[in-house]
Amino acid sequence: MLKKILSFLAAGAISVAAFADVKLPALFTDHMVLQREAKLPFWGWADPGEQVTVETPNQTKGSTADDNGNWRIVLDPIESKEPLSITIKGKNSITINDVLIGEVWVCSGQSNMEWPISRSKDAQAEAGAANWPKIRFFNVSPKKKPSREPAKDVEAAWAVCTPETAPGFSAVGYFFGRHLHQKMDVPIGLINVSWGGMPAEAFTDRATLASDAEFKDILDTFADDVANFATRREEYEKKLAEWQATTRAAKEGERTPPRPGGPRGPDAPNGPSNLWNGMIHPIIPYAMRGVIWYQGESNAGTIDRALEYRKLMPAMIGGWRKAWGQGDFPFLIVQLANFKAAASQPAEPNSEWALLREAQTMTDEADPKTGMAVIIDIGEERDIHPKNKQDVGKRLALWAEKIAYGNDVVYSGPTYKSMNVDDNKAVLEFDNIGGGLVAQGDKLEGFAIRGEDGVWYAGHATIDGGKVIVQNEAVSKPAAVRYAWANNPKATLFNKEGLPAGPFRTDK
Repeated sequence: MLKKILSFLAAGAISVAAFADVKLPALFTDHMVLQREAKLPFWGWADPGEQVTVETPNQTKGSTADDNGNWRIVLDPIESKEPLSITIKGKNSITINDVLIGEVWVCSGQSNMEWPISRSKDAQAEAGAANWPKIRFFNVSPKKKPSREPAKDVEAAWAVCTPETAPGFSAVGYFFGRHLHQKMDVPIGLINVSWGGMPAEAFTDRATLASDAEFKDILDTFADDVANFATRREEYEKKLAEWQATTRAAKEGERTPPRPGGPRGPDAPNGPSNLWNGMIHPIIPYAMRGVIWYQGESNAGTIDRALEYRKLMPAMIGGWRKAWGQGDFPFLIVQLANFKAAASQPAEPNSEWALLREAQTMTDEADPKTGMAVIIDIGEERDIHPKNKQDVGKRLALWAEKIAYGNDVVYSGPTYKSMNVDDNKAVLEFDNIGGGLVAQGDKLEGFAIRGEDGVWYAGHATIDGGKVIVQNEAVSKPAAVRYAWANNPKATLFNKEGLPAGPFRTDK
C-alpha cells in the first residue's frame, strides 16, 4: 500500500499540497488578548478551497480558502471574564489556549517607544513588581525585517507579563497598560511594533505617500538611493576602510572621527513604507481599541522636515485607520520631550523641535479622536531617551480614559485658548486648567513677548485666576507671546493635577 501511495505521488496523481496544514499568523497564539465589544477577524492560510472553521465556547463560524489559500473569518463579539480556548479546524486542528477578552492597544514609534523597562527609571523595582497575569505582550520589536512589499506575518508570540518577560518590553507601553488595567480591572493586550531611529514615512503605507504631491521628495529621494545603491555601497566601503584605519592609528585618548553613514538599499528600514510593510501590515486587521505613538525625533532634523510633519502625521494616521477598517479609532501621541542645550533665548526662532511639537499639536487639535501627552518637563538635556517613562505612560492612559472610554478625568495640561491685550499686558486664557493654574518652581518662566518691532523679550508672567498675564517693560503694546518655544524649554505652567501646558505661540 505504501508503495502505491509513493508511486501516485511521484506521478503527480496526488498533490503534496493537499496535505498542507491550516496555518495562523503569529498573533493567534496561546495567551492572546482579543478586543472586547468588537467584531473579531481571524485569518490564515490553507489549501485553495479548503473548508476552515473557528470554534469558541459559544459560536462556530466557517469559510473557504480562496484560490491563493487565504481565508478570513469574523467572529461576533465575545464576552467572557475567564480564559477561553479557541479551535481552528481544517484538514488539521489548532487549539489556542488561555485567551483573554479585554482591551488591545498597538504601541508604535521609534526608540522612545521601543525603550525597554530594563533601561528606564527604577528599572529593577519596576521589573520585579511586573507580575500581572492579565496583561499580555506581543513584541514585534526588536528589529524584524523591513520590506518593500507588504509582508504576511511577523515573528513574535504572546507572553504573559511577569518579572521575567517585562524587562525587555516597551516601558511606555507597559506603564500605559498597567494604568488602564489597574483602573478598569480588565485584561490588557499590548502589541509593540516600534523601531528606533525611524522616520514617520517608514510607518506610512505607500498609497498614502503617493496620494499627496507634498510627499514626492520623500519617495524620489529613496528611489534615487535605491537606483544608486551599488555605487554608493562601494564608496561607503572605501570610506569605512579609511575610517577604520584612522581609528586604529589614533593615539589613545584622541577623539576619532565619526563613523561614515551607509547608503540606503531597497530594504532599508528607514525607507518610505518599509516598516509599514514589514511590521504594521501583517497585524492588520487584528481587532484593537487604539494606538499609542511616540515618534518625531527623526523628522525634526531640519525646519523643512519639521514643517512637513504637519501633513505627514495626519496622513499616516488616516492611512492606518483606512487599512484597519475600524473607523476613527483613538490615536494617542506623545509630544517630543525637551532635549539639547537649555534655552538661552526668550524664543528660539529656528527651533526644529518646537516646530515639530507644533505639528503634533496641530494634528491633535484637528482630530477629535487623537490625544497628545505633553512631556516637556521630563526630558534630559544630554539624552534623547528620557528615563522617566512612568509619567509618559500615565499621561497617555489619561487620554485613553477620556477619548476611548469616556471617563470623567483631567486628561490634559493647560492648553492655550486666546490672547487679549490690556495696555502693555498680554492676557492669556486657557482650556483644561483642571483644578486651576499653578507654577512649578518659584515663578513662571519660559514665556516670551514681542511688540510690532518683532524683537522677543523674556516675558514676566503671573497667574491671575484662570489667566496668565505676560509683560515686559520694553514692550509697550504686545503683539505676540510664545511659551516653551525652544528645543529644551523651561516648563513651568501646570494645572493642579500636575499636567504641564504644551508649547504654543499666538503668532501663527
